[in-house]
This record gives sequence, C-alpha cells and structure tokens, in this order.
Amino acid sequence: MRFTIFQDSRTGDRKGNEDRVGYSYSRDVLLMTIADGMGGHIDGEVAAEIAVSEITRRFQQEARNKLKKPFDFLVSSIQSAHRAIVSHAVEHNLLECPRTTVVACIVQNGSAFWAHAGDSRLYVLRRGELVAQTQDHSRVQMMIDAGEITPEMAARHPERNKIFSCLGGVVPPQIATGREFALEPGDTVMLSTDGFWAQIPGSILGGMLRKQTLVDVMPGLLVEAQRRAKGESDNLSVVAMTWENQEDAGVADTQSMDTEFTSSSNTTEQLESKAPVEDVTDEDIERAINEIQNAIRRVPR
Repeated sequence: MRFTIFQDSRTGDRKGNEDRVGYSYSRDVLLMTIADGMGGHIDGEVAAEIAVSEITRRFQQEARNKLKKPFDFLVSSIQSAHRAIVSHAVEHNLLECPRTTVVACIVQNGSAFWAHAGDSRLYVLRRGELVAQTQDHSRVQMMIDAGEITPEMAARHPERNKIFSCLGGVVPPQIATGREFALEPGDTVMLSTDGFWAQIPGSILGGMLRKQTLVDVMPGLLVEAQRRAKGESDNLSVVAMTWENQEDAGVADTQSMDTEFTSSSNTTEQLESKAPVEDVTDEDIERAINEIQNAIRRVPR
C-alpha cells in the first residue's frame, strides 16, 4: 500500500487531553483509530486510552494476513474495547464507569471500512468534495434528521454535547458501520474529535486539500480550529490518510511488513508509507493559516 498519513492530538484550551489517537499498519492493511474521553465522566482519558489500545491490540493479532471480514472485526473490537473499559471500572472499584466515543477505520484491498460510536467523526474527501461521512450519535443529529435544526445551528446548539452511544456506559454501545468505500488516488480519509470538526467545516477541508498536501495543511488547520474557538477550544485530535497511486506500491520492500506492524499513538507525526516526509516549517504553517483564513472568510456564515 502507498499512502501519506498525518496524526496529531492537542490539548486546546483544556487543562488536560482526554483524546487518544493512533494508527497501525503492515504491508497490506491499515488501521486508524480515534477516541474522545467524555469529560462529564471520571477518567475519560482512561476510557479513550483503553479503547485505542484494545482495538490496536486486536488488529495486530488478527490482521497479519489481512482481515477476512473488516466490518465484523471493527464491531467486535469496539465491543471488546467497551468490555475492557467496564472491567477496568470494576477492577478499580470506580463508582462510575469511564466513557468515550470512538471511530475506527480499516484500509485494505484499495477500500476503506469504518465503524463508530458517539460523535467523533470520519470524513472521506475527494477532489475537494466531502463524499462520505459518519452520522453522529447525538441529540443534535437527531434534531437535524427530524428537520428541527440545520447543521449550522447544531454547531452552536446548547445540547450539542449530548450523545446516546459510547463505550463504557451501562448500555452496550450502538455501533454504526459505513459501506465499503473504494478509494481513488488522492482520496483523503480523516478521523477527528469534535474539538476539530466543530470548527472546520468539511467544505474548507476539501478546498484546502485540493491546494496542499495533507502534511502541509493539517498543522495550520489545527491552529485555526483552536483560534476559532476563541479561548474555549476542546481537545483537538486528527488522524488522516491520503491514498496514493498504487502502481509502485509493491516495488519497495519493508522487511516482511506482512508480519510486522508499524504503529503510533497520540503523537504529532506525519509520514509517507514508503518514503520519508520533510518536516513542516514555520513558513509552511503560516502560509497554510493565511490560506485557511482567506477560505473561511469566503464561506457564508
């Protein structure tokens, strides 16, 4: 496989970071995962850490020769993460079980497969357009579906943080899966927590990715997301992958990558799966921010 991947998790204007993000891949299959620990419940960051770690552990056990049924894997691993969080609460005699949202994506055989619980999101962007996304398990999404409010109103609605599916709750999570999505060169699959997506519309994401690479544009977008929150920024986390032309994907060897995994979790990282990526400079970030701000001013409020 040939792809470029970017990952970052920032505290924003909060005292601590309850988001967790990670990816893991071999020669033939990639996993991306993101979790947002629920701040209204104790140890949200613990729930998020358990979720990402458990899903990654299951992936590295079961995906050595690709996954026969990606959707079954996603659902069962998310359920396993939920049980692990509940077991943690029981083991530590917690009065309340930690809770977290989660979204996870598998890429193999040129297609993306995803599943989620809660309001952390997945977007697929193609040639500047948002062509697929998850639907939040939230009160405001239900209101949007019923025609009571618009998506623009939802971003400022007082009940926007109320969700009805999560890991670690008394009721097992409601897990939604997307359809198998065939990727084309240049497609970007992005997972993010609400601290990021609530501030940066999908239309801006698509427009920016038509002009700059994922690695060039994302640092500036994260800065802009925090700026737009005006001192009230939630944690901001993103893991995203741009699918590259696969013609030479089998040429470069990486020491039996079919049985060895490369992984990263909750760090700032950007790389191309077969070649190094240069560091993003301060000038690159400043240029991206200027272009983002100009694009935002052109988007109707």
